[in-house]
Amino acid sequence: MAEEIKKIMFTVRKAPHGSIYVYEGLEVKLIMAAYDADISVVFMDDGVFALKQGQDTKELGIKGFAATYGALMDYEIQKVYVDRHSMEVRGMTEADLLVIGEDEETEEPVKPQVIDAQEIAAMMAEQHNILSF
Repeated sequence: MAEEIKKIMFTVRKAPHGSIYVYEGLEVKLIMAAYDADISVVFMDDGVFALKQGQDTKELGIKGFAATYGALMDYEIQKVYVDRHSMEVRGMTEADLLVIGEDEETEEPVKPQVIDAQEIAAMMAEQHNILSF
């Protein structure tokens, strides 16, 4: 009997700067991608700021890591979502989102998919594990 592939969802709820949570979560996602798991990532609450393009962290005195999100699809993490309400409440639009990879067939840039709370809840119900950062 074949072993069931584990479904693991990462939720990113904290702002990208001011704590280590979002950066550490990014590293964990990339490490977990090496294992045979069905990985999805949902950015919600202040976590949506992690996907805002054009961030400049020089004045904060820290190295920015937003560009690393551009490698998610290279690590076969293709299920990347953003909570529509969280994004809208924070004044962001789909145009503000970072590119997370390139479509293999068309070579077009790919951005995270914007979804509603009901879709997020349905996906959460299907997961074996949910890790929040």
